[in-house]
Amino acid sequence: MTSSSMNMSRVAFYEDRNFQGRSYECSSDCADMSSYLSRCQSCRVERGCFMVYDRTNFTGNQFFLRRGEYSDYHSMMGMSDCIRSCRMIPMHRGSYRMKIYERENFGGQSNELMDDCNNVMDHYRMSNCMSCHVMDGHWLMYVQPQYRGRMMYMRPGEYRNVMNMDMSSMRFMSMRRISDSY
Repeated sequence: MTSSSMNMSRVAFYEDRNFQGRSYECSSDCADMSSYLSRCQSCRVERGCFMVYDRTNFTGNQFFLRRGEYSDYHSMMGMSDCIRSCRMIPMHRGSYRMKIYERENFGGQSNELMDDCNNVMDHYRMSNCMSCHVMDGHWLMYVQPQYRGRMMYMRPGEYRNVMNMDMSSMRFMSMRRISDSY
């Protein structure tokens, strides 16, 4: 096995709970899993990190998966349906930087983050985070303080209006870096 294949992310999805039924192994993004499985009730992440979505094309509710076993998708993740798409999260080995803005289109108060923030209101006196610019690293943003509630995966790029990103009127109140040690 080469060193590059040892570092490759890999997840196995199963049609039934407790890793039963047909399975599908994945090591990259998959926008529509329906051609491989009729449903997905459990999964096992062997290496790396993934975001899974309850709708195709990386939309709908999101859930972060790291190395481990997820034997009953419904009870553990609280998602109403099964996994329909997944996105592999590349491991980042450098610094982390993200600038958050109180209003859409990079307006209002702004703050730059280089570390996790468990409560935007307490740390920055911001009542809302409506847009952001991820300069370095990969992040998870949560709708509640203390890394709780619905989440969204943010990779490097500009996000002018996070409310238009399939989160319908949600505001982000905490942010966490995705790292090897997560």
